[in-house]
Amino acid sequence: MQTRVRLANATPAATTWLWGALACALALPAQAQTAPPTVEELAQRLRAIEQRLGGGEAVAGAAADSGNLADLDQRLRVIERRLELQAEESAAKAASTPTLTLSASKGLAVKSPPPGDVELKFKALVQADGRFFIGDDTVPQNDTFLFRRIMPTIEGSWGSLVGFRLTPEFAGDSATIADAYLDLKFDPRATVRIGKFKSPVGLERLQSSGSTALIELGLASELTPNRDLGVQLQGEFAQSTVSYALGVYNGAVDGRDSPTANPDNDFELAGRLFFEPWKNHSNALSGLGFGLAGSRGDKQGSGNNVLPRYRTPGQTQFFNYRGTALADGAHTRWSPQAWYYRNAFSVLGEYVSSSQEVRIGAVADELDHRAWQVTTGYVLTGEDAGYKGVARPNHPFTVGGAGWGAFELVARYGRLEIDDAAFPRYADRNAVAAAARSWGLGLNWYLTGNLKLVANYTQTEFEGGAAAGRDREDEKAFFTRAQLAF
Repeated sequence: MQTRVRLANATPAATTWLWGALACALALPAQAQTAPPTVEELAQRLRAIEQRLGGGEAVAGAAADSGNLADLDQRLRVIERRLELQAEESAAKAASTPTLTLSASKGLAVKSPPPGDVELKFKALVQADGRFFIGDDTVPQNDTFLFRRIMPTIEGSWGSLVGFRLTPEFAGDSATIADAYLDLKFDPRATVRIGKFKSPVGLERLQSSGSTALIELGLASELTPNRDLGVQLQGEFAQSTVSYALGVYNGAVDGRDSPTANPDNDFELAGRLFFEPWKNHSNALSGLGFGLAGSRGDKQGSGNNVLPRYRTPGQTQFFNYRGTALADGAHTRWSPQAWYYRNAFSVLGEYVSSSQEVRIGAVADELDHRAWQVTTGYVLTGEDAGYKGVARPNHPFTVGGAGWGAFELVARYGRLEIDDAAFPRYADRNAVAAAARSWGLGLNWYLTGNLKLVANYTQTEFEGGAAAGRDREDEKAFFTRAQLAF
């Protein structure tokens, strides 16, 4: 079918205009179109690509000027295959290369290639303190600067079954091992921990050393063990609303770590059961947790590895047994405990009873020392409070910027009472106190998620502890701390 343009009835001016427009339409594509490359030009460009890829120069030299489209197609297929092989090689290399990451919150981590079931994490906690005592005329204390903790940590997993942690402590006059344990992770409900780690009794003691509300622990924590050596079964169930720990240990003395070996050939059984019924709900009770912990075992002998000494939050010793006193029988602790976290508000409390059968000569008694404490806090800048402290400020501190970090006010009150039956046979009331009560205020400044500055004032009052039955001089302590953690 042909299409005809009829111009018979058009005017001369219209005819002239129409032919002019048709000529322009035909001329424009010709002006805009670029001439296609010749086969020789394509061959030269292909040869340049082959040379850049390497190993293609010989092929290019063999047929660079052949002008054969089939040859060019074959050479192009070779390049495509070579690119595929290089991509496969790069993918295989990436799959076999460990992943190295460094972040402010998680420190340095090395992870094995997929499936990535081997992982090493490197962390650290450094605390530098300034400690100053006010009005210490009768019982003078040394004002000092010191490193409270220098604790690098290596932790990780070796396959899906094995987890581990190793934390040395370099602060002080000699290096020690704080944590060294192995986790056999059979199930989230049943993990076996073997080695040296924190005993499950004290609620405040179970907090990370970098997360406690005040610089030093309170009086109730003096009746709970710190780190111990043993084996522990732990886990959680009911969607993590119930957690437990139960184990057998060498038996650490109140307020201290266990020695490197069992000093009396007796073991201790300790456990903890903790509930957070509304943990997975978004209501006013979601931050409530409560539980019960305890321990029981026999202790035999004398000395600091068997019988305790009790300290104030200023780290001043205010009670110890006479040198002739012996531990001679059951040592039992029990501790109801709870916490509550709601937005910026926090409160943590615990009660501890520690009873020990003791003896001097043929006379024996069971002494029951008791303590309690409550710690509360409020984050002034609005961040959420938690058992691990303020995890990350909403506006980290920046020099010359608008961010100032997070500020938290904290307060604590506690009391520790020595059993009246301890005096005068097992302890000297003129040398050690029969009771202590302590209160403290603190300001925590979280500049970033890693840097924290702390200032505390604590005051401890005593019953007894001085000559002629008088009360020991009050301890007034102002502590500061700069802490770096990652």
